[in-house]
Amino acid sequence: MIVHLIDGTYELYRQHFGQAVRHSTPPPLAATRGVVQSTLQLLAGGATHVAVSVDHVIESFRNDLYDGYKTSDGMEEDILEQLPIMEDALRALGVAVWPMVKYEADDGLAAGALIASLDPRVDQVQMLTPDKDLGQCVSGNHVVQFDRRNDLIINEQAVIEKFGVGPASIADWLGLVGDTADGFPGLPGWGAKSAASVLAKYLHIENIPDDEAQWTADGVVVRGAAKLAATLRDQRDLANLFKVVATVVTNVEDDVQLGSVDDWEWRGPTKELAHFGQLLGMSDLVERTERAMVGRI
Repeated sequence: MIVHLIDGTYELYRQHFGQAVRHSTPPPLAATRGVVQSTLQLLAGGATHVAVSVDHVIESFRNDLYDGYKTSDGMEEDILEQLPIMEDALRALGVAVWPMVKYEADDGLAAGALIASLDPRVDQVQMLTPDKDLGQCVSGNHVVQFDRRNDLIINEQAVIEKFGVGPASIADWLGLVGDTADGFPGLPGWGAKSAASVLAKYLHIENIPDDEAQWTADGVVVRGAAKLAATLRDQRDLANLFKVVATVVTNVEDDVQLGSVDDWEWRGPTKELAHFGQLLGMSDLVERTERAMVGRI
């Protein structure tokens, strides 16, 4: 069994900007239509257990941790307005939807991946997002990311090749380097290569010695070591805060009840699907969904 966990917010963005490339003025609800189509394609391709994690609101507990963290300010109104419509359309399609409020879509994916990974019936968990945050959840070939845009599976080896560190150090890497998409800058002077070189030896920020001489003694070779060490000594608390901000939450039960893998099995659409077929201008939506159900128990 393969479990597919979709980042609904990312998918809505992907479809929105994909439509913007094709149309100077995208049709109303074009992004939602794209998400429904891509999800139905996944189901028609044989996916059996599917859940979609969505940022029901953009702000989360992380905004209380760091003032600069991303908010809904400046986001495209078209995307914000379509979020609840997309949720309802996917529910009508019959897939599980997790509307995150306290936490974020990434946390829902992380929590769902943990649940699925512990189920002995599950051969692979695919998190359908290229977001680097989720690299910390990847495990061998059992829990992977799937970049649908580039048709690319990101397993543990791919994470190591891309970041220079394994999944266990991704949050630390982000704490040092930062993530502009999420609104935190990392530490001045620390870049991808320097963070990877140091973390490859020490794994976690809290293990990195204050004295760069110890780095040299431990075989760590990194350009500008003295300056990097000084920055870390002065701003270690900030680096640790950024690490906390970058760390995904794997228990979201105080926000959304995810249930078990069995709850994510697709058993077909609800009666509301016909309404969304009309709303989204997809006259054949019900027929296509019925075809996807052929052969299923």
